Amino acid sequence: MIKPILLLSLLPLSLFANTITIAAAANVSYAFEDLKKAFNNHYPNTKVRVVLGSSGKLFAKISNGAPYDLFLSANMKYPNTLYKKRLALNEPIVYAKGSLAFLSKKPRNFSSSMAILLKDDIKKIAVANPKTAPYGVAAFEALAKAKILDTLIRKFVYGESISQTVSYALIAADIGIIAKSSLYSSKMKNFKENIHWATIDTQFYTPIQQGMVKLKHGQNKPEVQDFYDFILSDEAQAIFKTYGYQSYE
Repeated sequence: MIKPILLLSLLPLSLFANTITIAAAANVSYAFEDLKKAFNNHYPNTKVRVVLGSSGKLFAKISNGAPYDLFLSANMKYPNTLYKKRLALNEPIVYAKGSLAFLSKKPRNFSSSMAILLKDDIKKIAVANPKTAPYGVAAFEALAKAKILDTLIRKFVYGESISQTVSYALIAADIGIIAKSSLYSSKMKNFKENIHWATIDTQFYTPIQQGMVKLKHGQNKPEVQDFYDFILSDEAQAIFKTYGYQSYE
């Protein structure tokens, strides 16, 4: 007969054995509730806990021993580094390709493409910090290719993640360069395409390859593999597509 005190000692293990913790780039946050719901339709006994942030800051936390099981980054650089440092169990794989968009709280004519940023009434431009957020790197690439980076750099208001950049675009700047996926949040339903936002042509930047790796902390959890496989499934890819991503293939 198992003694009551032993039962109590085993209780936390039984409660958390099916919990997985996922570190996910902020741009993925808008799709994550739908992804979790679809995953739990298949695996109702697995609890998915999500920690959101800029890819750079999540990478730093993982490097310092944060107990995350899976990392969905906004680029391939950080997952590749984790694999080289033997903190990831597999070489990173692209799970989605992200796109950039303009966002303005004020209605605008976006027909001039990148040149819209040169308008006289645009005094501040929200961009993600390229040191911590891959979407910031892509924004700088687009601005450089349009040959307006040096002209505009003094106007930048930097967000540490793409979600912070969205907030800055709406409250602290006249326009922002953001992840297109953020526009599909329910909170953004009042902002209309080609009035408040517009997709940035990929001739100016390379679509962002977002990488996923299984982390050493989750190596003994079969549920991590379940979620990893699910993210690459047709069902999950269809969800990503509804949030403005391109397929990983």
